[in-house]
Amino acid sequence: MTMPFIKPPRKNPVLRTPQINLPPAARGRVALGLTAAAAEGRFALQVCADCGAVQYPPREACHRCLSPELPWQPQSGAGELLAMTTLAHSNDLYFRERLPWRLGMVWLDDGPSVMVHLHGEVGEAPARVRVGARLDRAGQAVLIGYPEKGTENMADDPMLREMASDPKYRKVLVTDGKSATGQAVVRALVKAGADLVWVGHAEPWKQLPGLAELAALPQVTLVPLDVTDERSVGTLAGQIGGKVDIVVNTAELHRDFGIAARRGTDVAKAEMEVNYLGLLRLAQCFGPALKGRSADGATHATAWVNLLSIYALANFPPHGTFSASKAAALSLAQCLRAEMRPAGIRVVNVFPGPIDDEWNQNLPPPKLAPVALASAIVKALKDGVEDIYPGDVAQEWLERWRHNPKVLEREIAAGGY
Repeated sequence: MTMPFIKPPRKNPVLRTPQINLPPAARGRVALGLTAAAAEGRFALQVCADCGAVQYPPREACHRCLSPELPWQPQSGAGELLAMTTLAHSNDLYFRERLPWRLGMVWLDDGPSVMVHLHGEVGEAPARVRVGARLDRAGQAVLIGYPEKGTENMADDPMLREMASDPKYRKVLVTDGKSATGQAVVRALVKAGADLVWVGHAEPWKQLPGLAELAALPQVTLVPLDVTDERSVGTLAGQIGGKVDIVVNTAELHRDFGIAARRGTDVAKAEMEVNYLGLLRLAQCFGPALKGRSADGATHATAWVNLLSIYALANFPPHGTFSASKAAALSLAQCLRAEMRPAGIRVVNVFPGPIDDEWNQNLPPPKLAPVALASAIVKALKDGVEDIYPGDVAQEWLERWRHNPKVLEREIAAGGY
């Protein structure tokens, strides 16, 4: 039974901040298919399109019929633990710091045998287990063996916490708390056990709806933050940058209309100032501090969350300039992810469909409630994933985009949704 994670003592400021060591990250191109699925919280293996054989480890050709057609398909993960061992010595720096480490061999019901890291609640072999894929600190997929029936605190297993970004007992910055989405995210983080939540607001002289109720929460502190002002971002980073464990960037400017329906470029510039350049300013000011504290104890700096949009994948002409700004932010977020990965910081990109707010009031349902979006963000942090697509519309767009981006573009241009 996993013991509940308790709040660690405050760090001694005299002690040197430890530096991160990452697990081995070398993977072949074929094996990255496992990582791509794990980044979205899925366990997938190669399945031969000709003979149906399930493949592991990943390879270029089917081990049974040599067919090169090996699409990745979701697997149940159910299997039998055949044998297990405990690693007591390792030359690898990452594992040497975390010994002892349990490993096991699992025979999947779907066919292949796999080597897995074992959850602490898995007993001696033989035993029924379920296998799942997680991203490790290096951002690569690894296989975890879980018990068939876990306990209430199984997420507090040290190995799982190492591979996730659970906000429990961590300090979080939510960059904009004036919107319904931002306020829902703050409440969800507080409910998840965050130790302290800083909430940015660009216009502190305004009595915006809901901010007073947020400020009344003991875990919440309102801070002035305007992502369009480099001095504002830099000043706040100088005050709290060395304490933040998770950044959740909810700042966005959303206006409808496309290109010809509005004269001038003022609105488009304003969207880029917040949605793209705002992210850039935040990354430049807060990114180095997060990277420097990525090994700082049990509640180390761990994640950066970007609120993007499903419109970043394919432009939605009625919201054309907004879509373009989110596409630019997606490209920048991919750069940020590459720069954060050597420090073990997880960059989570959130691609919601239309949110039920004032800028989507004329769109027909289904629309995503801010509370549902906030719950999806907290779940993504706990599960250690990189990309989430909350809402029915986002899931449908994603499926159509993956099938054929050009067809999706034509459907949307013809008035589809």
